[in-house]
This record gives sequence, structure tokens and C-alpha cells, in this order.
Amino acid sequence: MEKQPVTPRTDIEKQAVINRMKRIEGQVRGIQKMIEDDRYCVDVMVQISAINAALKKVGFSLMERHTKHCVSHAVKSGEGDDAIEELMEVMKQLSR
Repeated sequence: MEKQPVTPRTDIEKQAVINRMKRIEGQVRGIQKMIEDDRYCVDVMVQISAINAALKKVGFSLMERHTKHCVSHAVKSGEGDDAIEELMEVMKQLSR
């Protein structure tokens, strides 16, 4: 069963994340083109690094919102331990 956010994202928040993901999608397509064009390996790796950084930025942004809304709500309602444990697990994944 999927969990639902305590405070749904606003349309503005959704659009900001969607816009970031579309930019990342464009970067990925750019790398595909670089491979097709047999571009220099280092140039490709630099672009891959940029995509990794952009994805981490999106992830940390989502984590910040989750902490301020969902985890905060869980702590206030006495269910903080599980929410914090879940947050710590996802932080470990994002920091790899």
C-alpha cells in the first residue's frame, strides 16, 4: 500500500519538480546523442556527473519537504520513530 503525503504538494511545487526532471531528461538525451556522435569519453562523464548532481538536488529538495511536512506531522502525532527511521533509510540511499 502506497503512503500518501500528509500535505499534498501544491501545483507550484509539483511544476517545479516536473520542470527539473524535464531538464534532467533533456540532459540524458544529450548524453545519448553524445554517445551516438562518438564524443570524447571525459565530456560524456562530465555530463553524467552533472545529471547525478541534478538528481541529488531534486532528491534532497523532496526530502526537505518530506521532513518539514510528513515527518514533522508524524512526530507531533506520536508516530515519529517510524517516520524518522524511514527518513534515515532514504537519506542513506540518496547519499550513495
